[in-house]
Amino acid sequence: MDVHRVGSDTTVLADSLDVPGIGHIPANAFVLTAREPVVVDTGLSVADRDFVAALGSVMDPADVRWIWLTHPDRDHTGGLFDLLEAAPKARVVTTFIGAGIMSTERPLPMDRVYFLNPGQSLDVGDRSLTGFRPPLFDNPATVGFYDEKTRICFSSDCFGGPMPSAELAESGHASDLKPEELRAAQLLWATVDSPWVHIVDPGKYRATLAPLRDMNPEIVLSTHLPPAVRMTGAMLDTITMAPDQDPFVGPDQAALEQLLASFEPGGLPA
Repeated sequence: MDVHRVGSDTTVLADSLDVPGIGHIPANAFVLTAREPVVVDTGLSVADRDFVAALGSVMDPADVRWIWLTHPDRDHTGGLFDLLEAAPKARVVTTFIGAGIMSTERPLPMDRVYFLNPGQSLDVGDRSLTGFRPPLFDNPATVGFYDEKTRICFSSDCFGGPMPSAELAESGHASDLKPEELRAAQLLWATVDSPWVHIVDPGKYRATLAPLRDMNPEIVLSTHLPPAVRMTGAMLDTITMAPDQDPFVGPDQAALEQLLASFEPGGLPA
């Protein structure tokens, strides 16, 4: 995990996963050191990750006041309950649907939940964070937000794209890729993560991009993309094309067996 600052008061806790045939998928969480500090998502649900320790390199976890859960998928909730223990004053910002989804595995303590819907805002002492529904998403509880003070947009899964290396996924910037490489990566991710984009009305889908164009954030922080600085217009142009792409078709069983057969002897469990 790589920890680095973006903008004046925002820190990226950058991780990644290597997905064969796809690339290195960034898996970012963020820390916003507002007057009432905000943690945005809590990392991967993988046993060897210690999210609270990584957060501790940025701030005292006990000082966290808000945990904005952009949606309750397992790549966003890894350190959630450990952080709730370490930050006794923190509340989880989610939706009614988000809390309901989590209740099927490990319910959130409802006295520590704060429901916020797209279009509503959260006052964190020195700024207002305004929630919105990103154009692309893979979970009905998804709510990103715009920080009006720093002009940073936290877009959840939207704008993601696999990177060619773990180093770039965790320590790079979106602009490190050539424009055509970034476009291909983001369109691949759109078809993988939001397959519904191929079956909705393209005009209605493209209309959902207008609020982000009007917002015109200086920096876009996506869970699954390195930080993107002054690239919003180009990235919106890219995801405008998502409905026209070929649907993603993953490997089938024959491909899996071929992959397993390529492993060296002794590489598989007995």
